[in-house]
Amino acid sequence: MPRVKRGKAHLKRRKNILAQTKGYMWGRKSKVKLAKVAILKAGKNAYRDRRRKKRDMRSLWQIRINAAARENGLSYSRLIDALKKAGIVIDRKIMSQLAAEHPAIFAEVVKATK
Repeated sequence: MPRVKRGKAHLKRRKNILAQTKGYMWGRKSKVKLAKVAILKAGKNAYRDRRRKKRDMRSLWQIRINAAARENGLSYSRLIDALKKAGIVIDRKIMSQLAAEHPAIFAEVVKATK
């Protein structure tokens, strides 16, 4: 049987790893052993933070709604409860945008709950 040399596959794999770590600092961009670790860690962080971002955004929306609700004489929890009882269905993202960009409209929504 003829001898099979795997140089091309090895170089292609190495080149791909180093391409993924372009822009990293120190040896993590140029040394394959460090680059592999960097890619694994970056991928793990990216996966986790894609989910974390959703939590963070919802938390930000709640903070904005609470601040605007308190200006209108309600707390966040009482406002959400009043919205549910009044049958007004507006998600927190939209409420947050109203609170930040259109306070007058937000105040009308709060009045509708009372």
